[in-house]
Amino acid sequence: MSSTGNPGLPPATPEAMAALTRRAPQPSEDEEGFLAHSIALSRVIGSPGYPFDEAAQRAQALAEVKRAYNPAGFGRQIAAIAATGDRRVRLNTIAAPTLVVHGAADNLVPLAGGRDTAANIKGAELRVIEGMGHDLPPELYETVTLAIAGNARRTPTRLI
Repeated sequence: MSSTGNPGLPPATPEAMAALTRRAPQPSEDEEGFLAHSIALSRVIGSPGYPFDEAAQRAQALAEVKRAYNPAGFGRQIAAIAATGDRRVRLNTIAAPTLVVHGAADNLVPLAGGRDTAANIKGAELRVIEGMGHDLPPELYETVTLAIAGNARRTPTRLI
């Protein structure tokens, strides 16, 4: 669910960017509005090939906001992505066995980002999951866990 920073790659869909950058209501002032905002974002960037569990998404959003709410963190994350720039040269130095898991239906980070990541890490394996967006549906926990376990058994492609 990430990319290389390659400026030639396609961006997020306009719908995903609009949902991501739309200001959420302050949860302490409008908890229901905040939760509605979170659910709407989850629907846009989620996995269209899997059931959307609104109750679970709502419970997760509520738990997260109660644990820690820091909207400035979003701005710092976007700034960090922009400041990092193109990471392809650094990705080429990775020697560890690498598995890139990416959803075919990711509206936030298009599949081209996952393909570019795998292409820039020597020996990387790309696992594209049909119907998966920019989240990890419970139905895919076992699939992803088994893929990670398989990758952990691989031998490094070269020594550092």
